[in-house]
Amino acid sequence: MMEAEALVEDTDRFAAPPAGGVNELRDVGNEDEMEDQMEEFLGPSTEYNEEEEERKYYRRKRLGVIKNVLAASFGAMIVYSVYMGLLQMQLILHYDMTYREVKYSNLGLEDIDRKILMGINVTPVISLLYTPVLIRFLGTKWMMFLASGIYALFVSTNYWERYYTLVPSAVAIGVTIVPLWASLGNYITRMAQQYYEYVNYKDEHVHEQKKLPKGACHKYIIVFQSVFNLIFNLSLVLAECPMLFVLNDYLDTNKHILFGVKACGANITGIIPGFNTTVLKKLPRSMLLIKVESVLMGFAFFAMIIFLALCGAAYRPTEEIDLRSIGWGNIFQLPFKHLRDYRLRLLCPFFIYSGFEVLFAVTGFSLSYGVCVLGLDKLWLLIAVYGLACSLGSSLSLSLLYLPRWVCLLAGAVLHAILLVVLLALPLQPNNPQFLAPLLVIAALWGLGTALNKTGLSTLLGMLYAEEKERLDFVYTIYHWWQAIAIFIVYLWSHLPMRAKLSILLAFLLVACYCYWLMERRLAKKVPFRLPRIPRPRHKVKGYRYLEEDNSDESESEEEEEEDKDEEEHVEHWEERELENGEGLGAGDEGDQEPRHNQGADSPAPSRGAAEVHRRRRDGTGGKEGEEEGS
Repeated sequence: MMEAEALVEDTDRFAAPPAGGVNELRDVGNEDEMEDQMEEFLGPSTEYNEEEEERKYYRRKRLGVIKNVLAASFGAMIVYSVYMGLLQMQLILHYDMTYREVKYSNLGLEDIDRKILMGINVTPVISLLYTPVLIRFLGTKWMMFLASGIYALFVSTNYWERYYTLVPSAVAIGVTIVPLWASLGNYITRMAQQYYEYVNYKDEHVHEQKKLPKGACHKYIIVFQSVFNLIFNLSLVLAECPMLFVLNDYLDTNKHILFGVKACGANITGIIPGFNTTVLKKLPRSMLLIKVESVLMGFAFFAMIIFLALCGAAYRPTEEIDLRSIGWGNIFQLPFKHLRDYRLRLLCPFFIYSGFEVLFAVTGFSLSYGVCVLGLDKLWLLIAVYGLACSLGSSLSLSLLYLPRWVCLLAGAVLHAILLVVLLALPLQPNNPQFLAPLLVIAALWGLGTALNKTGLSTLLGMLYAEEKERLDFVYTIYHWWQAIAIFIVYLWSHLPMRAKLSILLAFLLVACYCYWLMERRLAKKVPFRLPRIPRPRHKVKGYRYLEEDNSDESESEEEEEEDKDEEEHVEHWEERELENGEGLGAGDEGDQEPRHNQGADSPAPSRGAAEVHRRRRDGTGGKEGEEEGS
């Protein structure tokens, strides 16, 4: 009975499935064909061309660099268009006595304006102390973004004109000027270096992130600096839009404004003696001024977005870490140490003259010559012509692609020297429109000289330090700090006679040309210059220890010196330990005999030290104590 039941169960287990449930095997084809399809699917594509894809990748990188240069140029242009346009309109309105009395009664706007100018011009004097620290702490891109935000803050404070709003924002701008310009100069030069790397991506020194060859990226520096200055100098033209479209309709006649003016040009002392204290025939409506400030505020925010969204990073993340990890004390000291370099010392007079001539053009010449002779309603025309000439003249620096680098600077210096002599001798009369054409020509030629001067200096610094990317922020900081010192001096001499101002400009120009000639002569004779050593990055966090093997910010010569020094130290260390212990390196105690060091695991120093010890033991020159112990 039990056997019958087991037989029935076995029969049920292998019973046929119900109708319609039969599994029908699909025709999957030959297994060989299946394997071929899998290999074709999983294997490398025959249409994939690695070299072509790499070329496309670096082409996109080059286009990204061009985008970064254009974005930084347009962002800086918009920031300064807004800043200078608002400041010019504000100073003219606050100068008018009727506007001050009707709008703000006894608020003292004229005194506030003096403190605003003091904050903008005096504060940058101490910028050498903090600029490199700010740039290395925030990074080049974020420094530009933060600076544009501070300029936007200055625009916003004009909605509520009070001492506690205008003066602190002006001081903040004074603090920001040098870091902003040092960051811009550093950024444009770094973009030229990156563009060279992306063009020559197949070269070995680019792969290994070594020091660039001498003069390799000079042509890219010349082109990018020219493009930047060409775009940025348009800010002088756009800054006159509030004056042209808004304020000119409210200005009084020149006969009223210049009624008490008796002399102009080189014959006056101060700015414009006898200038009328009321320059407005009617007061602009408050709502109109709010609308103008709102438009300017919108452009200031637009510049911030450009810096934030369109400007890429100047350095790789690992390079940013390296730049900061040399120590904040070293970052603070290195600008002062770079002044030991005779190239920078001999260029300092040109830095100072660069600050002199720009501020003289927008204040001394435009007011004491332009407004005094042509009237306040022609101020926008003079500055617009000057700015347009600056912009177009910046393209002339492209001639450095084919001519020696001294051509740009000395051509601008010769042009300015001729114009200074003309300004000293030019006889002018107040309120005389007949001098419109000569003054416009002088403004255009002065703008051409300014373009050659400023573009030439920025390009020259980039060419001198093109291979030293870890020094760029220090070098451009020194350049713009001397410019800030010059602007501060111009602010102090506003009450001097015009002939004294022109004489000082001419004397500084001659001294600057002589010092520059001396620098080029020393370089031609290959006189060695002194550069401070950049300390090696010190990474205390274990996650960043890989950077010690691949330090992208250390020059090749310094890297070799450090390797030789470390090798000698480790050899001496191994010698001392061998002589003290008198024991050979057996296979079992290699781990105990390995010296402690801070290098990476692949450092050749331990193996070289061990080889040196073994060689000396074989020659009988070392290990005396070990032989005695063995016997």
